[in-house]
Amino acid sequence: MMTTIFITGTPCVGKTTIASKLNGHLIKINDVAINNGFLLGIDEDKGYKIIDIPRLSEHISDITKDFEGVVICEGHLSHLCDGADKVIVLRVRPEILESRLKARNYSTSKIRENLEAEALGICSAESYEKYGDKVFELDISDLEISEAIGLIEDVIANGGDYPVGSVDFMDWLIAQ
Repeated sequence: MMTTIFITGTPCVGKTTIASKLNGHLIKINDVAINNGFLLGIDEDKGYKIIDIPRLSEHISDITKDFEGVVICEGHLSHLCDGADKVIVLRVRPEILESRLKARNYSTSKIRENLEAEALGICSAESYEKYGDKVFELDISDLEISEAIGLIEDVIANGGDYPVGSVDFMDWLIAQ
């Protein structure tokens, strides 16, 4: 039996680091999109890649159908695709996220956009809109990588009480 887990979140929350250490077949959504020509262009104003989500979603469904066990689909677009048994949204406090984004040399406008997205819980809201109670929202701000992995492995195996809305960073946004 196959279980498909989507791990999503704002850029720099730790999706790739954590997903690469989980047991299961790892699919990096962004790599799949780029390597298969699902790039529609670049947003001139914001500078990000525009991905053909319907084609990406269909392709992910095609490549995951033949796997056994756990399939981990990682990327900040994963929750927009179809086929997840569970969606895990990783969340990190904006002040931590800001230092990570700066370390990756994000532009000031991209940093601001991503911090606002994190504070507003955009990935969580979009995930919930598509997947409802199959979404688990985890604040991993103060966790070591091994602790976050343990928590995620428990969610994969057993579920848990981590509903969308349980993580709230709106105070950061209000303080800005």
